[in-house]
Amino acid sequence: MYDIRTREIQEAIQAADVALDHLERAKRSLSSAGNWGLFDTLGGGFISGLIKHSKMSTAEDEINMAKEALARFSKELRDIDGYSSVHINGFLTFGDLFCDGFLMDVIVQSQIGKAKKECENAIKQVSRIRNELQRML
Repeated sequence: MYDIRTREIQEAIQAADVALDHLERAKRSLSSAGNWGLFDTLGGGFISGLIKHSKMSTAEDEINMAKEALARFSKELRDIDGYSSVHINGFLTFGDLFCDGFLMDVIVQSQIGKAKKECENAIKQVSRIRNELQRML
């Protein structure tokens, strides 16, 4: 019985690690997109806009992979007594905006900042649960 519980906890920790990896990558891409977006807003031009959108696309890909990893993490948690699943409130509703112009740049900057904050919150929640699981071993 002990070995099964230990294995289930280890599987949940591994799933948390995968989710955290994708969340951290998304956060880095969002930070970079935000920096390029600020430059773009201040008149950076076409190239800075392309780089910003590339970083946003990378972040969106990582967010999608993080969502899948969080679903697996949630599934693994259901195998452990005391955890039903993990719910990341309003997790990362991040979309593309490929319009240009100062107003659109400001809106995109706001969305990048919101997605980054949601990513940071998800990292905190998953890390907290991961630490609890680690203490159970």
